[in-house]
Amino acid sequence: MENFAYNPNRPLAEQVAQRIKEYILGHNLQPGDKLPTEAVMAQNLGVARSTVREAVKRLESQNIITVRQGSGSFVAEQPGLCGDPLGLDFVSDRWRLAGDLLEIRLILEPALAELAARHATPKDLLELEQLYAEMERHITNGEAVLAEDMRFHQVVCEASGNLVGAKLAPLITEPIRISINEKEHMVLQETLDSHHAILEAIRLQDGAWAKDAMLLHLTCARNQFRNAERVRDGFAPTTPKVPNWVLALDELKEPQSHDQ
Repeated sequence: MENFAYNPNRPLAEQVAQRIKEYILGHNLQPGDKLPTEAVMAQNLGVARSTVREAVKRLESQNIITVRQGSGSFVAEQPGLCGDPLGLDFVSDRWRLAGDLLEIRLILEPALAELAARHATPKDLLELEQLYAEMERHITNGEAVLAEDMRFHQVVCEASGNLVGAKLAPLITEPIRISINEKEHMVLQETLDSHHAILEAIRLQDGAWAKDAMLLHLTCARNQFRNAERVRDGFAPTTPKVPNWVLALDELKEPQSHDQ
């Protein structure tokens, strides 16, 4: 850190907080890395320790720095990303929230799956395969699969290779978490099959198939959600029939492996 000229028209602590963020970026500090002591930062930034203390508190509130009493300040595990960045925990109508989030997923996630088919690493594929195997095992034993389901979709977002897409993972997985508060989290065989289709499409690097598979999976999830709403409101669930012409679409057929 260096001494800086500060703008007298802006809060000093705010400017110092910005300098600390620039230090983190400039030195490529990673989550868990320790920052200089309060005294060292004050000296290098040319401000009082009380100003540094206030700046650190600002950064802590933004989930950029984690302060551990007696140990010092460290880069947060997910810098800048708070547990509830959109304030969704304060939305009182949970059913509407889950439905609206599903709509957002239908817009975003098929495109992210298409990117994942292009950019997924062997490590990404291995984790997706392990998560699917765990989901299948849990379902066979009648056990919950919430954690694996959420992580599966998070890995797809991360595997997209898009920095913003990876940051959107909490938005993508939030409807899954919310649904557990409203109804028992069940994964039907058709939903398990659609997870497998997503995995296979990414494994074969087939972007179009990955996009279609994710779209079908989310459509299935939306139908389950709508039926849950109907049951909650006292109506019988519906069983929409997929027209044969849709089932015959080439886009829905499993592609041939590129190795053949």
